[in-house]
Amino acid sequence: MIGLCMGLAGVVWAQVPTPAFTLAWDHTIEKIRWEEDYRVTPEGLLLLGARVKGSGAGMEIPDGAELREGSWHYQRQLPPLQPLRVGRTPEAGDYHLCFDQRCHAMSEWLGPPQAAQPALDLWSCEFDSPAPPVSDGQDAR
Repeated sequence: MIGLCMGLAGVVWAQVPTPAFTLAWDHTIEKIRWEEDYRVTPEGLLLLGARVKGSGAGMEIPDGAELREGSWHYQRQLPPLQPLRVGRTPEAGDYHLCFDQRCHAMSEWLGPPQAAQPALDLWSCEFDSPAPPVSDGQDAR
């Protein structure tokens, strides 16, 4: 079974058995929500589309974006990302991982963002069993 691994430098901290997800966060200055939709493939994370509620400091609406239901929707043509690296610090707040019609703070798996660990990698990975263990975020790193 393919799913999502979270960790750093190839070390798995948590696994999520999902074939697709939305990565969501609030811009640190403007407090505007961003969302990116991904499909998990053997080659990596395939960006399907993205949306943002508005523009602001360092947040230009991409060319070709369409305003629908209060958000600017757009697509970027990128090869599968393997891994996708994101910054994760206490000052910026946490990311949300949305799948199966629910959103979860990444802290549910990884504990709160820490200044000593300011980056996180997301990548596609194979699980050996149909029900992989999910970290409770309390492990030592």
